[in-house]
Amino acid sequence: MGIITQAQDLLSAGKKGYAKGSRVQAEMVATHKKPDGRITGSYGQSVLSPEFNQRLAAKGVTAQETPMQFLGAYTSRLIVDAANDGTRTYWWRYNHPLAIAQRASDMVLDAAEMPRHPVTRSLIGLGIGLPAIASAGTYDITNPGEQFRPKGFTQTYAEEGSEDRRQSTQPAQELFERFFLGRTGRPLKYETAKEDIPNLTPERYTNYLQYTYQDKGFLNLGIVKGTMENLQGVPEVRLLGFPATIPMAGGFGAGTVGAVLGAKTAPRGKVAGRSIIGGALGSALGVAMGNAVNETIAAANRQKLPRLTEYQQQDNI
Repeated sequence: MGIITQAQDLLSAGKKGYAKGSRVQAEMVATHKKPDGRITGSYGQSVLSPEFNQRLAAKGVTAQETPMQFLGAYTSRLIVDAANDGTRTYWWRYNHPLAIAQRASDMVLDAAEMPRHPVTRSLIGLGIGLPAIASAGTYDITNPGEQFRPKGFTQTYAEEGSEDRRQSTQPAQELFERFFLGRTGRPLKYETAKEDIPNLTPERYTNYLQYTYQDKGFLNLGIVKGTMENLQGVPEVRLLGFPATIPMAGGFGAGTVGAVLGAKTAPRGKVAGRSIIGGALGSALGVAMGNAVNETIAAANRQKLPRLTEYQQQDNI
C-alpha cells in the first residue's frame, strides 16, 4: 500500500505541475502575442525559455524543491514546443555562424541601449556586418568575374565533366546560392586549387579533404568542427558546413565595440551617425587584426625549408 500511495502522490504532483505549467504558458501568450499571431519574448514557445522557468519559480515550482511538479510543468511546455516548432525555429534561424554572430552583436547593442530606430539600427548592422561577412570565407570579394568564388573551391554549377570547375554555367544561381545560402562549393582538385593558392601543399590539401569529408567534429555529430589549417593555411570553424574565421569574429567583435564607443562619445544629435561610422571602422580594424593573426598562424604552419647555407654545407660533406 505504501508504494501505491507514493506513486499516487507523485502522479498527483505531476498533474499539479502540468496544470501550473499550462497556466504559465497561457500568461506568457497573453503577454507576448502579437497581432499577427507570433509569440515573442524569451525563446517564444521553446522549452529553453528562461522566462518560463522564472514564472514557474514564482509559483513555487522548482527542480530542487518540487521535482515532480517541475517535471509535469515541463511536460506541458514540451508539448507546446513540439506542436509549434518552438526550439526548432531557433535552430533553423541560428544554424549559420553569420546569423549567430549578428544576433550576438544585436544583443550587445541592445544592452548598451544603442539607437533602436529601424533604419539607424540597420545601418549600424550593415557597417559592422559587411567587412566581417566579406572575411567569413563563403565568398571572395576580389573575384567578381567568377561570381565571387572563394579560392580553392569549385563552382556549384560548373560544366559537367569539366576538368577546371572554376567557371559556372549558371551565374545567377551561383550568386544566389553563394550569398543567400552561404555555399562555398567543393574543394577543387589539387592541381587547380594550387593555381588559386600558390603556397598550397599536398599535405595541407590532403588534410583539408579529410577534415571536410571525414572529420565529424565535436561529439562526432558533424555539426561543429574546426581545423588550424584550411586550404589557405589559416584556422577555420564550420557549423553545418558553413565557414567562420578569425577575421570574421574580429570584425563583428570590434565593429560592435566601435559602434557603442561611437555612440557614447558622440555629441547630442550625432549619436546615430557616429555609431554607424564607429561600427564600420571598428569592423574593418577587427578584420585587419584577424588577418594579421591568420598570417602569424599560417607562417608558423608552413614547412620550414633549409636555408641556402645549409644546402651548401650538405654539398660540402
